[in-house]
Amino acid sequence: MDFQSQKLYSPKYNKKRLNQEQVTLLERSFSANKKLEPELKLQLANQLGVPPRQVAIWYQNKRARWKTQSMELDCNTLQVKLENALSEKRRLEKDVKYLQEELRKAQETMFAMNNNQRANHHHHQQQQDQPLNYFVSCNSTGSSEEGGSSSFHEDHEVLQIDELYACLIGGDRSTRS
Repeated sequence: MDFQSQKLYSPKYNKKRLNQEQVTLLERSFSANKKLEPELKLQLANQLGVPPRQVAIWYQNKRARWKTQSMELDCNTLQVKLENALSEKRRLEKDVKYLQEELRKAQETMFAMNNNQRANHHHHQQQQDQPLNYFVSCNSTGSSEEGGSSSFHEDHEVLQIDELYACLIGGDRSTRS
C-alpha cells in the first residue's frame, strides 16, 4: 500500500461514523454470519465505502455485545428455572410435612386400636373363647377428596405400616407384591 492508500484507510485520516443505512446492512450481515470471513469483510467494506478494518472492528464489537446479551438471556432463563425449582421445593416440603402429620395420626390411631384391642381381647377372653378383632383396612375407592379414605373394619386383613402409608398417600396396595 502506498502512502495515499494508507491515508485513506487510516483511522486518523478517515474515521468515519457509520450511518443508519450502513449499520442496517451490517446488522443483516451479522444476523446471517456471526463470524466475519476475510472475503465478506472486503465485500462489506466495498459496499459501505469504509475501510475493511472498520468493518472488522464493528463485527468484533457487535459479537461482544451479542455474547453479553446472550449470556444475560441465559442467566435470566436460569434464574426463572431456579425460582420455579425453589417454589416446587417449598411446595413439596409442605406436602411432606402434611403427609408426616397424617402418618403420625394414623400411627397414633393404630397404637390406640392395638391397645383397645388388647383390652377388649382380655375382657372378651374372660367372657368367651372367641376374641373380638379389629383390623386396619384401606378403602382404595379414591382419594379423600373423592370420598375415599382409610378406615377401620372388623374381620379384614391387617395392614403393615408401609401399606398403611401407601393407603394414606393414595397408593393401591393391591398392585404391590
